[in-house]
Amino acid sequence: MICENHTRVTEFILLGFTNNPEMQVSLFILFLAIYTVTLSGNFLIVTVTSMDPALQTPMYFFLRNLSLLEVCFTLVMVPKMLVDLVSPRKIISFVGCGTQMYFFFLFGSSECFLLSMMAYDRFVAICNPLRYSVIMNRSLCLWMAIGSWMSGVPVSMLQTAWMMALPFCGPNAVDHFFCDGPPVLKLVTVDTTMYEMQALASTFLFIMFPFSLILVSYTHIIITILRMPSAKGRQKAFSTCSSHLIVVSLFYGTASLTYLRPKSNQSPESKKLVSLSYTVITPMLNPIIYSLRNNEVKRAVKRTITQKVLQKLDVF
Repeated sequence: MICENHTRVTEFILLGFTNNPEMQVSLFILFLAIYTVTLSGNFLIVTVTSMDPALQTPMYFFLRNLSLLEVCFTLVMVPKMLVDLVSPRKIISFVGCGTQMYFFFLFGSSECFLLSMMAYDRFVAICNPLRYSVIMNRSLCLWMAIGSWMSGVPVSMLQTAWMMALPFCGPNAVDHFFCDGPPVLKLVTVDTTMYEMQALASTFLFIMFPFSLILVSYTHIIITILRMPSAKGRQKAFSTCSSHLIVVSLFYGTASLTYLRPKSNQSPESKKLVSLSYTVITPMLNPIIYSLRNNEVKRAVKRTITQKVLQKLDVF
């Protein structure tokens, strides 16, 4: 459909959080600090799990992929958000909006499936420990990681291409801090029922299907842990899963509030805060959670830092 008597939208205005200049500066400093911690923490996890010989296991292979995914996920939105906070014109082109939306859907879907692969890894490690190294071999882990990264491609292409093909002939102000599906959809000038049905079905599939796999895995894990004879064994088994459970709860909890209730009565400000939690806050917390609750990671970080310090001392 073409825009009769109207000019088709060629760019969007991202309204962001506030128009108050002082508040924008404060938010810029806050989010810049959070983004710095996010990049530093996730790159530290990638470096440590790549270099330390004690962390060359499937669990840390998937953790390394999760950290890389978090870096990509935040890279899609946060730099643009930071620029908009200090820029008088919060503009994004039509193509730029579609590109941002595509990669947001892609990395979000990929993270859902990667978290389910990590749950399966814990299931095999706890419920079938004697065959763990045979089942979770290098080849299977590699294909599971590739499958997770590529899983979001079809739905991302479908949702983005369909969305951007709809007519945008009227207002162009997106009441959000990035080009997310629901706020952009409000600007479409025709009935969007068919798209919304498809989007809800796709979202339900890409959130609930991986979550179901996680639920099944942890049901078996809990049953196995409860059957362990020693309290020490139960505590050790649960400690290997606790970090992953916290990350899953944070990511799925906030994402479900946004995408499984697209017609909710939440105010735009509330939706922005919920979106902020899984697009900015959760990627920062993930490496902190895995570092603080995992003794192997803490020891590996200490070894890596010590090694770097000694190398610098040798230079002098």
